[in-house]
Amino acid sequence: MTPLRIPVAIAALSLFILILSGCKASGVSSEPEQRAVSVRVSGVTGGDSRDMPLRFSGIVRATQRATLTFQVSGTLKVRAVELGQKVQAGEVLARVYNPGLEPARDSARARLEELTTGYEQAKREWDRSSQLHERGVVSEQTLEQIAARRDALSASVATARASLAQATQMLEESTLLAPFSGRVEALLVEQDEFVASGQPVIRLSSPEGREVEVRMPAYLLDHVQLGQTLPVWSVQDRSLPPQTGSVVEIAQAGAIRGELHPVLVSLPINTLEPGEPVEVGITPVRESALSVPLLSVIRNGDGTSVFRVRETIARRVPVEVARVVGERVVVKSGDLAPGDQVVYAGMTRLADGDAVEVR
Repeated sequence: MTPLRIPVAIAALSLFILILSGCKASGVSSEPEQRAVSVRVSGVTGGDSRDMPLRFSGIVRATQRATLTFQVSGTLKVRAVELGQKVQAGEVLARVYNPGLEPARDSARARLEELTTGYEQAKREWDRSSQLHERGVVSEQTLEQIAARRDALSASVATARASLAQATQMLEESTLLAPFSGRVEALLVEQDEFVASGQPVIRLSSPEGREVEVRMPAYLLDHVQLGQTLPVWSVQDRSLPPQTGSVVEIAQAGAIRGELHPVLVSLPINTLEPGEPVEVGITPVRESALSVPLLSVIRNGDGTSVFRVRETIARRVPVEVARVVGERVVVKSGDLAPGDQVVYAGMTRLADGDAVEVR
């Protein structure tokens, strides 16, 4: 072999190796990319649920109201107002006549004047006796007796003054005054009738506010809270839209079985009139259990779980099965929420963290 043929052979061999290596390189394929698993999903149902609204009847009344009475008995001689009349605070509403009130006041006044005169005389006597005592004319014992009489008359004057104040107050109680500005709702006693002490005479209400009291069973008290707004319908005209009331008072549940408990609802001003029958709507809210499709629950060594899909990624979520209801399962889980999507078909090829394609 000539020297020229050796390099040619080496070059041919190199070209063959290069072609062979290229063929091998082209024959080695890269790792195939992971494809999304095709699955079917269904929503988680449950969470808070509202029952049908319940309506409780009540009567609209004024927020500020009073049933007025006399503190003394007597005959109703003056009734200065009529039913429905508007009155101002301090205005005279009625007056009773009791024949013993004025004489009792006059007697107390006379008694006070008598004792006051005696007390002034005792003071002057004590002043004179003190001067004579200093000169040795009046003994110490006599001076002490005069001082004791003076002090006793002073106490009697205080008692008489209190008796006069009481008699004057009782006479003033024979006149009934309006405690606030409002409207006369009811006249409970006619003129010239005898009125006993503490007997209701006039019912007065203020136009400044409205409220309604409804009574409900104890189990519903957990579904209302202070400040909660409730719809209030007028019974007289059911075509009107409901007014919005606010809960201001809630009674405490008692120990008597079947007892109804009052709930006080405040109403907007200038909406419903006192005495108008209304209905207050209360909708109980109960927390319902979460449920998922029966086919979505899988069992493994760690217990039961479901695959939840978020942003095309499936994650395993542990659940506790409570009961089976038809084609769904009631579950307990701190990680699931109503509206979550769980896989119920295609789970055999699914692992935690896999990308999914929802069909």
